[in-house]
Amino acid sequence: MAAEPLLFVVEDDSAFAHTLGRSFERRGYRVALAADPAELEALLATQTPDFAVVDLKLGNASGLACVQTLHEQDPDTVIVVLTGYASIATAVQAIKLGATSYLAKPADTDDIEAAFGMVAGDVNAPISERKTTIKTLEWERIHKTLAASDFNVSETARRLGMHRRTLARKLEKRPLR
Repeated sequence: MAAEPLLFVVEDDSAFAHTLGRSFERRGYRVALAADPAELEALLATQTPDFAVVDLKLGNASGLACVQTLHEQDPDTVIVVLTGYASIATAVQAIKLGATSYLAKPADTDDIEAAFGMVAGDVNAPISERKTTIKTLEWERIHKTLAASDFNVSETARRLGMHRRTLARKLEKRPLR
C-alpha cells in the first residue's frame, strides 16, 4: 500500500462527499470522488483504490453495482457501504458482492476508518435481540418495496396498497439518503 492510501468516495450528495473527502485528506488519504457508476468506471480506468466508501443509493442507481465493480477490479480493495436506510437484505447483498462493512448513517470519519480496520470481522461481536417497533417494521417494508420497484413511489404505493400521497408523506418524515 502507498504511503498515502487512495480512497474513492462514491456519493451523489456532493456536499457530503466533499466534507467526507476533506476529512480523510486531513488523515493522510488521497481522495477521489465519484457521484455515480459512470464516474466510478472513469476513475477505475486510471487507478485502483486501497479503500472505498460507497453510498447505497446513488440517485436512480444502486451503489451495489459500484461495490461489485470495485471488487471485480481488485478484490483487496476494502469497501464500506454507507446508507441512510439500512436493511438486512441490502447488507447481505453488499457483503456478497464484496463489501467488507456496511454502516448506517449517520456515520462519521472515525466510524468509517474503524470499519476499514475490521476486514476480518469480529467473533466477539455481541449477540443480542433486536427490539423492533411497528414503525421500524413499516419502514423496512417500505424500503424493501421501494428497492424492488426501482424507487418508483407510485408503483411502491400500489404494491403496498396505500395512497401515493400517504407514502410520500411517510418518505418526507424519514427521507432516503
